[in-house]
Amino acid sequence: MNIQKLKDEAKRAIGRKEVTHLIGYQKGSYGFRITPIFIETKEELDRLTFSPLCSLSLVNYLTIEGKPAQVQAEEEKKSTAKKVAIFVRGCDSRALNQIIAEKGLSRESLYIIGIPCKGVIDLKKIEAQFPNVVDPAEVVEENGKYIITINDQAHEVPKEELIADTCKVCQYPTPLTYNKLLGDKLEGNPANYDDIEKLEEKTPQEKWDFWQNQFDRCIRCYACKNSCPLCYCDGCILDKLTPQWVRRSVDTNENLMFHVTRAFHLAGRCISCGECERACPVDIPLMQLNRKIEKDVKELFDFEAGKDSEVKPLLNTFNIEDPDDFVL
Repeated sequence: MNIQKLKDEAKRAIGRKEVTHLIGYQKGSYGFRITPIFIETKEELDRLTFSPLCSLSLVNYLTIEGKPAQVQAEEEKKSTAKKVAIFVRGCDSRALNQIIAEKGLSRESLYIIGIPCKGVIDLKKIEAQFPNVVDPAEVVEENGKYIITINDQAHEVPKEELIADTCKVCQYPTPLTYNKLLGDKLEGNPANYDDIEKLEEKTPQEKWDFWQNQFDRCIRCYACKNSCPLCYCDGCILDKLTPQWVRRSVDTNENLMFHVTRAFHLAGRCISCGECERACPVDIPLMQLNRKIEKDVKELFDFEAGKDSEVKPLLNTFNIEDPDDFVL
């Protein structure tokens, strides 16, 4: 990514009279960390960056006010003259399309700058290879390798060793919706559910033992829910005490209820960004659960979340041709 080109486009976006601010990335204060930046003036543009370290989804910051989706959408329709500019990758654009389809945001309130994404680095992988890095590091991709600069010393690491697992199976690296696209469009990977098919081959008892072992480790920190761009409901049922569907106790049964509830709430909505798994401090393979449902949704209903903001959400529609053999 040409950073100067990115800054030039950001400058043009900020210069538009209807744009109130821009949401982008800036270098973090230490190590391999990248943080969001909210820019209102041209003087702040030099802080912008984009690199393989930009694994954080910026979409969450559009819905962070926590208003009910319908109320928020109605308010935005009344003020379409004002827009927020935002940098999005392929998965981010799918999240935006899904939220727009659900009336959580209005397309007219956004100025979208698309960035074709070649994949991002898994922070857990790079910090395992380079532990205890304090000073801010820089990473660029060249010829299938990451060039990692730490304290003016360069290190070369094969891309395959550090790239996030979700990026290895990404089908949509180029944003699907944008006002301006920076760079050439990229070809996505073919659909690949080999890992899910291996999980499906297990017996029911083996599956139970596998997930029980995973959920036993959950500390219910809610990082998965808070990082998910599609978990933007105001008053989540998982937080409510009246009625209380999930208790506060951290044990296998309650953890199972928590994660299965989240997974089914994301059925036909998950856009495979991997934010939940990235944020999990105990490394629960949450994307195996989400991708299993994604695979089923695709096979049963020929539906993929976030491809088109004009298409109604899967569970908001009825099709007489939908399979019903499972109905007793």
